[in-house]
Amino acid sequence: MSTTPSTTPTQQLSDAGVSIWLDDLSRGRLSTGTLRKLIEEKNVVGVTTNPSIFHAAITTGHDYDDIIAAKAASGASVEETVFAITTSDVADACDLFAPVAAATRGVDGRVSIEVDPRLAWDTAGTITEAKELHAQVNKDNVLIKIPATLEGLEAITATLAAGISVNVTLIFSLERYRAVINAFQSGLEQAKDNGHDLSKIHSVASFFVSRVDAEIDKRLDAIGTDEARALKGKAGLANARLAYQVYEELFSTERWAVLADAGALPQRPLWASTGVKDPAYPDTLYVTELVAPGVVNTMPEKTLDATFDHGTVTGNTISRGYNDANATLNALDALGISYNEVVAVLESEGLDKFVASWKELLADVEAALAAARKDA
Repeated sequence: MSTTPSTTPTQQLSDAGVSIWLDDLSRGRLSTGTLRKLIEEKNVVGVTTNPSIFHAAITTGHDYDDIIAAKAASGASVEETVFAITTSDVADACDLFAPVAAATRGVDGRVSIEVDPRLAWDTAGTITEAKELHAQVNKDNVLIKIPATLEGLEAITATLAAGISVNVTLIFSLERYRAVINAFQSGLEQAKDNGHDLSKIHSVASFFVSRVDAEIDKRLDAIGTDEARALKGKAGLANARLAYQVYEELFSTERWAVLADAGALPQRPLWASTGVKDPAYPDTLYVTELVAPGVVNTMPEKTLDATFDHGTVTGNTISRGYNDANATLNALDALGISYNEVVAVLESEGLDKFVASWKELLADVEAALAAARKDA
């Protein structure tokens, strides 16, 4: 009697319709082959970056000494240097993922690069930078990341209308997610009018998960009752599951059918912030409990390793949970925890963190440029 070999948990996730992307990128990952290994062994089919990731990559070790020295010698500004470093890493990663992009017709094999986070409240500035980043990376499988601020919505539409693929980031609320899908569909409608091939425009909507629990758990601890404690660790999953319900609803409308007939592909939900913040929770919580067809889960390497090692994949863990998810949010509301206040705090904090990381990165690179000029 022959037995079929059991597949890895990451393969099971892929089979269940989840695309695994790594939430990290550095020159070291590219030059040492560790990123290639994750593609080959752990089903990684894309990469996301953000200002914090680039700050960590560029200020650790010596991988960027040569390019900083060259930029110092040419008299480049700190902004030009950071632009060159980040777009170069992303372009190289796009090349590495090109076979994945080809095999999936551009759905996966994607690498994301974010506009300067200081532009999050500047619509025109975001549109300009999105186009500059896209032109500089110059790869079909790049995604330009734009935060889902109110000012960002119009920039998302305009960038898509120009035929540029977009990763919408920092989505926390269901209401804002609806607005993001509207901005996406408006962008495709304009792209169609502009003569672009809709089948070549791709998008994901990055919905943040663990940060919701971190903020709401803090408030539940402050209430301190048994009822409050029983709700800990439930809000992030509930919010994300209801986001998937919104996705199902808004991509089954007549408006969407018209775009789909013209070759458009849906904007996939992407689960971001999937590393657990509370060590009391299972380390694969935001992976195995958010499985459904057509989603992306972007994981820090620690979460990816945990999933590969001991993740238990039990099929679709989203669609059957809508009633429970609504009950969880209703219970939080009954305890006096304001959903709208929480998501507003999270958006503000998320942007502040990225702006702070970007400013630190600029300061560190400026110091490195000054040191390189002194040594020259």
